[in-house]
Amino acid sequence: MGGKENLKDFIVGSVPTVIYIPNFISDSEETNLLNNIYKAPISKWKSLKNRRLQNWGGVVHEKGLLPQDLPPWLTKITQKICEETELFPSAINHVLINEYLPDQGIMPHQDGPAYFPVVAIVSLGSPVVMNFTPHTRLRECASTITTNGEYSNPDEAIEVGANKWLDNQNPFSVLLMPRSLLIFKDNSYSDYLHGIADCNLHRVDEVVNVFESLKHHVQDHPLLETEGKETEITEQFKIIQRTSTRVSLTCRLVLKVHKNLFKF
Repeated sequence: MGGKENLKDFIVGSVPTVIYIPNFISDSEETNLLNNIYKAPISKWKSLKNRRLQNWGGVVHEKGLLPQDLPPWLTKITQKICEETELFPSAINHVLINEYLPDQGIMPHQDGPAYFPVVAIVSLGSPVVMNFTPHTRLRECASTITTNGEYSNPDEAIEVGANKWLDNQNPFSVLLMPRSLLIFKDNSYSDYLHGIADCNLHRVDEVVNVFESLKHHVQDHPLLETEGKETEITEQFKIIQRTSTRVSLTCRLVLKVHKNLFKF
């Protein structure tokens, strides 16, 4: 794969700004990323109530990024994303690494305005279903808009109550298999919340990309067998059982960078 034009082949679902690329990285690249993630000092992890995360690239402040250089093992993957998608106007400079146990997820949220409106998520380890739910364009009513306290800044993520969701846009789900790349941008970035249900059974029979996700894995990994497998898919691929840890790399670009204001 290479170039923006080829991305059209990876659009999934009815929203044309959602792109799913299976096997974006190799087995060895996945192993290398996981090795580096878990070699990080324990102090690099931040424990939340439903997951752990690592923050790389600096602190995202309401006025922009207080930067820290990404380590080489991360710039290798972010450069690959930039070069092969051509969707970012400059180099990706911020990566959040989330670790999810089989029954852990994340509430529906929207990434904040500090970021360029393109999100690239690399999935490692266990498969998971990500749900997208339509919402209004974050009205100025403070009583129905709250910042997500799990993040270090108010622009990172915003939770919106269910009564704010639009009726004329349909929710949808995407199955994220290991080593895949999910991209959502523009209206799928601004008009939808995305989240992961905090349970170990996820429905996959209605995801927008079930064929794209599974066709590259069934041959080499018979998912109907459970012995020694990370995943069990039963009832003709209706249910996915999360049985191991998932790690995700959320790669984004903060356009406003405050250089020399913050040193690590």
